[in-house]
Amino acid sequence: MSADHRKQPFIITLDGPSGSGKSTACRRVAARLGLGYIDTGAMYRCVGWAVREAGLNLDDEKGLEKLLADLKISFRPAGTENRVFCNGQDVTRAIRTPEIDRLASAVSAIGRVRRALLPLQRAAGRSRPAIIDGRDAGTVIFPDADLKIYLDADLETRARRRLKDQAGEKGIDLEKVISAIRERDRADSSRANAPLKMADDAILIDTTRMSLDEVCEEVARLARDRGFTNG
Repeated sequence: MSADHRKQPFIITLDGPSGSGKSTACRRVAARLGLGYIDTGAMYRCVGWAVREAGLNLDDEKGLEKLLADLKISFRPAGTENRVFCNGQDVTRAIRTPEIDRLASAVSAIGRVRRALLPLQRAAGRSRPAIIDGRDAGTVIFPDADLKIYLDADLETRARRRLKDQAGEKGIDLEKVISAIRERDRADSSRANAPLKMADDAILIDTTRMSLDEVCEEVARLARDRGFTNG
């Protein structure tokens, strides 16, 4: 282990597919352990949202390059919620729609986008102990993380969770959500740039039959086992 790594704040990465419970668990664990919370998936959603707002074609390389250069993303804790701001606008709700799901998946497959966001993600995790929510947090962003966890659950369970998150959206039902998640899984795991996969040294937690409290307790226990103390 290098001297530089020893000085790095304690980092937990929490990866997994859509609907596995990553974001909710990360928010709770961050509040419980006094960690910073970095939602890398929300960053890609912000890019997708900004692309839509600009009416930009993803094949427009120059337009995308300018959009990325001007992009400003920030997170502000609000109780157990993490408010997301993109270019000065609160987009916390706006980026959690089926349309942005699809756009986030599309932009996350673009190497230029991943390269632009990677230093922002790493910088955010080096300022203080943090939990990183993503799909490649433990494989690409922080391959030397102190604790790597991969959350998963069966497809129907994940779809029911996502359906609950999208309550109020018109024309959404369980079968449509199952289909959308199946397609997102395929796209994320087969993309050339940083595909979704479990790191070799990650710990798998199957959340299918676990409550949120049980998941959070297990993550906290694993963090303590790896030497994390929060005062």
